Amino acid sequence: MNQLGTGLKTRHLTMMGLGSAIGAGLFLGTGVGLAAAGPAVLIAYMIAGAIVICVMQMLGEMAAARPASGSFSIYADQAFGHWAGFSLGWLYWFTLIMVMGAEMTGAAAIMGAWFGVSPWIPALVCVVFFAVVNLANVRGFGEFEFWFAFIKVAVIVVFLVVGVYLIFTQESYFMAEGFMPNGIPGVAAGLLAVAFAFGGIEIVTMAAAESEAPRKAIATAIRSVIWRILVFYLGSVLVIAFLVPPSSLGAAKSAAESPFTIVLGMANIPGVVGLMEAVIVLALLSAFNAQIYGTSRLCFSLAERSDAPKAFRSLSAQGVPTNAVLLSMFFAFVSVGLQYWNPPGLLTFLLNAVGGSLIVVWIMIVLSYLKLHSKLEVSTVRMWGHPWLPILTLMAIGALVLLMIADPSTRPQVISVAVLFAGIVGLSFAVK
Repeated sequence: MNQLGTGLKTRHLTMMGLGSAIGAGLFLGTGVGLAAAGPAVLIAYMIAGAIVICVMQMLGEMAAARPASGSFSIYADQAFGHWAGFSLGWLYWFTLIMVMGAEMTGAAAIMGAWFGVSPWIPALVCVVFFAVVNLANVRGFGEFEFWFAFIKVAVIVVFLVVGVYLIFTQESYFMAEGFMPNGIPGVAAGLLAVAFAFGGIEIVTMAAAESEAPRKAIATAIRSVIWRILVFYLGSVLVIAFLVPPSSLGAAKSAAESPFTIVLGMANIPGVVGLMEAVIVLALLSAFNAQIYGTSRLCFSLAERSDAPKAFRSLSAQGVPTNAVLLSMFFAFVSVGLQYWNPPGLLTFLLNAVGGSLIVVWIMIVLSYLKLHSKLEVSTVRMWGHPWLPILTLMAIGALVLLMIADPSTRPQVISVAVLFAGIVGLSFAVK
């Protein structure tokens, strides 16, 4: 039987989880939630963080008991049958492919400006480079992700240290406009802005299948990732809330508008805009690299279950699913092309579907856990308060869906992902 490589260590998994969740969204998008909710956005982050912690704890318990590169797609298959595993696997594959295109487009635009060339040139160079990285031994991929994530984490740690110093030496804006300037509706809007901030850490459970001791590695990585991410996100938002008036913030369109740049600028750090541009590019490329990995392993897992062409089962001598990686690279090019072509309506629909797909994944993880829990062997990761806390988590996700439906700006995400998921479920009955 084909076996994937086993070159990843726990430190690789931990940093991969941090790197996947700490993306350009943290550096550019933090101001959106603060503008909507003021300092009370911390409540929104805590609610979103609590949901993600519970979902990851459930996924971690299943992954530690049954390590598999298909992760939640396989658990959905085991819980509800072929349609669930097929649909969830291909939905997440599609999501990562579209996000890859968006992130490479963003990184290439910045790099193109640096070198005075058309963005497609750095995009092509980066895609080829990461193809080589992902076609080599999985340990090489792990090392790249480790150092990419390490740089991002180091920047955030420096930001927090500088921020704490500035809080004691600069004017505070924490309560200048009130803790909850826009009331409960503002917090609700803030929750929608930050709900998916922690998305991406589920890739850790796929990668664990290629670690040297999957059960132990998953337990360590899950515990360290979710708490560190909460500290980094909450700490960064708290620093920004103290030092920058929320009403002056919004969606940052460039590194110069990033709340991180504004705060570091207060400390008169030279070249801060260039530094943040470099960090944002690293964040985008790191996520791109992790998503090539995630899509290729999902495709391999689907092929092993005959839910994708059998050609994608083939492995290199190093245990890398070569054809699956090449498929991901091909569609990465297609997705980048879509960003530039931007056909009327199509790209908007696809990106809206991406925005809502994480909700589907979370719901299916919780339902799979509730169905499989009694059949799981004792795991190194245990979900708390079974079955009441999982049920409460499911209700919280349901409330988030209702909030999205009620908000005109996020309603298209629910509609798009519902249409796409229904189409994939229908396809699942035709392909087996």
